[in-house]
Formats: sequence, C-alpha cells, structure tokens
Amino acid sequence: MAAEITSTQSVSTTNQTFIRPSTFYISGFYNIPHAKYYYVFLCFVYAVTVLGNSFIMGIIYLAHSLHTAKYIAVFNLALCDLCGSTALIPKLLDMFLFENQYISYENCLANMFFVFVFMSLESLTLLALAYDRLVAICFPLRYHAIMTKTAMTLIIAVMWIISVFIFALTVALITRLSFCRSTSVESYFCDHGPVFRLACNDNSLNVIMGILCIAILIVIPVTLITLSYLFIGFALLKMSHEVERGKAMKTCTAHLILVAIAYLPISSVYLASYVVPVNTNIRIFNTGLTQTIPPMLNPIIYTLKTEEVMQSIKVIYRRTKVNSI
Repeated sequence: MAAEITSTQSVSTTNQTFIRPSTFYISGFYNIPHAKYYYVFLCFVYAVTVLGNSFIMGIIYLAHSLHTAKYIAVFNLALCDLCGSTALIPKLLDMFLFENQYISYENCLANMFFVFVFMSLESLTLLALAYDRLVAICFPLRYHAIMTKTAMTLIIAVMWIISVFIFALTVALITRLSFCRSTSVESYFCDHGPVFRLACNDNSLNVIMGILCIAILIVIPVTLITLSYLFIGFALLKMSHEVERGKAMKTCTAHLILVAIAYLPISSVYLASYVVPVNTNIRIFNTGLTQTIPPMLNPIIYTLKTEEVMQSIKVIYRRTKVNSI
C-alpha cells in the first residue's frame, strides 16, 4: 500500500514550509475479495444514468407542455445527476478496474470540487422540487403566480452560485495544508474529509468547512424538505374530498421516493459515525451507492411515476411516427 510520499513539492513562506505531494493514492476497499465485480456493476449504473438522464432532458426540451417551473427543476436535476456521475464514475473505474490509483495533486482537487458541487446541486434541487410541491398543494390558486419559470430559474441560479462558491472555498483551503506523512486517501475518490485529515499542520478551518458541507448536502435540505411535507400533510388533512386528496398525494410520490433514496443511506452512515466507529469499507460502499444509484433511478422514477412525462412521451412518439410516414 502506498502510504509514503514519493515525490513532493515544498513551498516556503516566512514562517514555515508547506509540503505538497505530487500524487495521492486512493485506497478504495480494503481487503475485500472480488471487489472488481462492484466496479463492473458501476459501469452498468453509469450507462443507465447517462441514457436515462439524457432521455429525460430530451423529453423536457422537446415537449412544450413540460416547459414549466417544475420541469425546469427536473431538467436541472437530470443535468446535475449526469454531470455528477461523470465526475465520479469514469475516474473511479479507471482507478480500480485498471489499477491507476495514483492521482495528481491538481487532479485530486478538481475531482473533489466537481463531485461535491454536483452532489450539493442534486440535494438543493430536491429541495427546490419540495418547495414547488408545497406551493402547488398549500396555495393552489396562487401556484402559477408564485412558481413562474423566471422564479424557478432564479432559484436554480442561486443554488449554482452557492454550490460553486462554497466548494471552491472548501477546495482552496486544502491548498494551505502540508502533507508530510501519508498520502493514502481512505476513500474511492478525493473525498474532502479523508484528504484534509492527512495534513500535518492546523486543519481547523477545513473541519469547519467539512461541517458546513454536511449542512449544505444533508442537514439543511432534509430539515426544510421535512418541514415542507409537514405543511403539505396538514393541507391534505384539510381537504374534504378523498379524490382530491389522492390526486394531490400522487403528485408528491415521485419526489418522496427520490428523497428517501437520496438521503436515508447517507444520513444513516453519518449518524452512526457519531455513535460508533464506522468501518471504512462500509462507509465507502454506502456512500458510493448513495452517489451513484439515485442519479440512475431519478429519470426512471420521474418517467414512470409522473403522468405529464408519460403523456409527453406518447405525444412526441406520435409526432415522430407521423413525420416519418
């Protein structure tokens, strides 16, 4: 196992010398037989993710009936899922299927930035979709006045700005760290926590940014989504007609499934880690699936569980059939 620095760059300042490794070694699973089958499975996951998200983006672009505030957010979710999986899975396959587990210092920071930016954007987009459902069910008469395409575009733009700024700062703070001991990262990509914990000098700012990242990725979105569904629940209880209540609940089903898939596994690992030490292999397996499975399932769930999308697919199919005759 490569745990020692083989080549370093020393950056001197008036007070101290920062040692930057030329490469990091991404350790991945430790002592698990047949781990390559897991990575082969991720090849399949990535192929389905690319096809599914490209398909849902294409449908939203082509179907004028889907040019609404809600589907602007769904389009953004598909885009972030596609980009996030592309930032993570191909490099992961290259490292562990072809045993190229060394990654340069600069590529490591770039990998960290893009993986976390798209993870946070996926999380914040699920929050935006929860807000859309809250307005639709609690304020149905004012929905089209509140949830305009301009309003949703502005929400998404703010999400992008926040994500890029926070994670650019997070990655920039890694550059102030000195790595004079091990350069073996106990993860499957250049994960923020396992990287900054390798540093020899003060990493208290990185710890604070790590807490802020968890808040942006999990705590804030989960808290606000839970609150929005509590308000939705109260609104549903006030509805007098059972049919009306059923229709309203049906519009939330796809979103609730996505929320459960996205947050339950990763939240359980983070909560468990505060109570008992979590085995590195378990953490890698759990967070790996959390980052790869939801992007694959999101377009499938939105296609099969959403009536507007199914209707739009039928309309586009009929139009294509007529044009081909």
